[in-house]
Amino acid sequence: MIIKSVESEKKAIMNVANLMCVAARTAPKARGMDNIVVIILTDKEKEELAGKMVEVANSGYRTNTFMRDSECVKKAAAIVIIGTKIQVIGLDCGFCGFDNCKKCEEMKGVCAYNSGDMGIAIGSAVSIAADNRIDNRIMYTAGYAAIKNKILGDDVKIAFGIPLSTTGKNIFFERK
Repeated sequence: MIIKSVESEKKAIMNVANLMCVAARTAPKARGMDNIVVIILTDKEKEELAGKMVEVANSGYRTNTFMRDSECVKKAAAIVIIGTKIQVIGLDCGFCGFDNCKKCEEMKGVCAYNSGDMGIAIGSAVSIAADNRIDNRIMYTAGYAAIKNKILGDDVKIAFGIPLSTTGKNIFFERK
């Protein structure tokens, strides 16, 4: 039997994407409260996300990042999206800028631990990709488009995308 490299690479990307989801899920979270939502997009859904990125770019966004990153997402084999629901966790720490969690919630603020936990989950996920030699890049633009398209549901308010690729040269660097 002959298995072409391109087929092995596609399977590897999906295996790694699944492991990235596990890494994000099992990453440490403040007070053990899990507000993380993770999905993998391929094919049509990945193209729809790239389309939303182009739409944002064409709506007058102040830099070319959405257009540039949409091209990377189109070329990627898959993209892992990691987001967080916004929920106070009850530490009354004030890191959010409010006096306590009740005030943060009343003012529809963002608990600093939600973003921090998401960052740790993203770090855990991309370490899996790196350990398996899958090219990747963390993109706020893809996360923003996912939020605008409500791909992660109405409760998720912050997200980042991590497109994945296996090519002879990393497509996520030396972008225009």
